[in-house]
Amino acid sequence: MTPPSQAGYADLLRVWREADGIPQIEHAWLFDHLMQLGGDPNGPTFEAWTLLSAPAARTERLCLGVMVTSNPFRPPAVPAKIAATVDVVSGGRLEFGTGAGSRTDVPWARREYDAHGLPYHDAAHAVGALAEAYILIRRLWTATEPFDFPGDHYRLAGAFCAPGPVQRPHPPLVIGGQATRTLRVVAEHADRWNMPAGSIDHAIEASARLDRLCAEIGRDPAEITRSVVLPVSYDRPDDTRQAAREALDSGVDHIVLGLSAPYPAGVARWVADTFTDTSNPAPRSPR
Repeated sequence: MTPPSQAGYADLLRVWREADGIPQIEHAWLFDHLMQLGGDPNGPTFEAWTLLSAPAARTERLCLGVMVTSNPFRPPAVPAKIAATVDVVSGGRLEFGTGAGSRTDVPWARREYDAHGLPYHDAAHAVGALAEAYILIRRLWTATEPFDFPGDHYRLAGAFCAPGPVQRPHPPLVIGGQATRTLRVVAEHADRWNMPAGSIDHAIEASARLDRLCAEIGRDPAEITRSVVLPVSYDRPDDTRQAAREALDSGVDHIVLGLSAPYPAGVARWVADTFTDTSNPAPRSPR
């Protein structure tokens, strides 16, 4: 994962194109924020979906996506159309990630909403809208003719998505989050679940809650791929390697390594060598 902030387009593309040639790296991700989360509050941040279309056109192998799209930022029919376009551009390599959005009681999140004129709601409303968005998006990607959608959160008339995505019936659906309300949406709709950065013990506990919620609705929890975001320290990579071992031992399927800008030269190769060769007792910093 390369956050599209505090870095230039050329550097981001360099990392992704390098990663595209390294088989050990299966996916590449951006995140969906419209302003800086740290450092200079007025520093550069790219819009994620616009940026994603560029490496989609200039890579050949990587699965790619946004971990995860903030559902409140855009009416869901719009990212459904955008995502279908990116899936076509990439030749069918998109994984579609969405979440309920940042908590608006967090100051940086409130700043992001206010600066872009976005409405904010309580958690129950945000999660209810997320569940309805997934019903709508899946229907947009599979419908063969226009339809009306009289939902509680979204109302559409003559909705249609053409061209649809390359992948059939649709790209894999990824939901990020850890609150029980969100995990219920994961159990009902997701192909993949992502646990945001946090302790491995917390991830294990959330995964167990997801298992129970799947059981309540009669879904096999093994159908849902589990992933966790682990921040990478360039200076202390062993800490990240230990966390990755613990996550994999706990049943996590995918490790998402969160890099930070500025991105050193050869950082994708360093990631592959450092985090797939666990026999190396002392990985070197890429700096």
